[in-house]
Amino acid sequence: MKIHEFTQKFPNENSCRMHFKVVREQEGIVCKKCSCTKHYWLQSKWQWQCADCRFRTTPRSGTIMESAKLSFYKWYLCMAWMSSKKKGVSAMEMQRQLGHKRYRTIWVLMHKIRAGMGNRDDKYTLDGSIELDEGYFEKPAPKGVKKKRGRGSQSKSNVAVMAESTPLEDIDTGEKSSQFRYAKMKVLTSHKSIEINKICKENIVNTATIITDKSTSYEGFSNMFDTHISFKSDKTVTKTSLKWVHITISNAKRNLLGVYHMITGPYLQNYLNEFCYRLNRRYFGENLFNRMVIATVGN
Repeated sequence: MKIHEFTQKFPNENSCRMHFKVVREQEGIVCKKCSCTKHYWLQSKWQWQCADCRFRTTPRSGTIMESAKLSFYKWYLCMAWMSSKKKGVSAMEMQRQLGHKRYRTIWVLMHKIRAGMGNRDDKYTLDGSIELDEGYFEKPAPKGVKKKRGRGSQSKSNVAVMAESTPLEDIDTGEKSSQFRYAKMKVLTSHKSIEINKICKENIVNTATIITDKSTSYEGFSNMFDTHISFKSDKTVTKTSLKWVHITISNAKRNLLGVYHMITGPYLQNYLNEFCYRLNRRYFGENLFNRMVIATVGN
């Protein structure tokens, strides 16, 4: 959504509150006390009341906005800026645009939105042909500690990257290729196969075809998925069989380094959430803002 369109559609706090109320009702409200899904709206209280136990739910309750003190208008304006910028926006720039005094408040706000994006993408699993590899993202060393260099050193975070693609074949020439669809990126705490297996089980259906290099970390995939195809890693494989996963890693690194600075380990996952959320919805155009609002409804 363009900023001038945002100001016309959401000119004040009340317009944002009403829109968020409608989105919550469309997504469905579940009672925290009895799990009932039938509710009545109490206009005077600005709350929903459960039809069974009469427990009341506020618009923010059960969402990433719960306990937040910032107005709906600032939440919406932040999401409008985040969705309008193709490569993202830093917290410092967002603070300037929102005219907010405290940097930390805006930084936390943006990370909550990114966490909501990750929660939304976690509802879906990858299927079909999946390329899998690990990427290494730079991270700052603790104060007073000199960085070690090299692959997989303490200066880098290890990330499992999964790229779903559709196999294609040219009818005339018979040339085979693939078309990228969706991606997922998950930060790893170790190189052990048990952790990689767990993440893959959670994010990929067991009927999928997994394409990897010959790393020993992937040895158990034959028992986990229908088909496991592995190649010895070289330049040719990088450009063909593992093409999309390496393009995803390259684009993510370029995006993060170009916009954000000093990305610490605990928050790297949130930045990757935002990158994948945008990438997986790259054809949504101006509807990306509405999808972000839906993502905030989750917790």
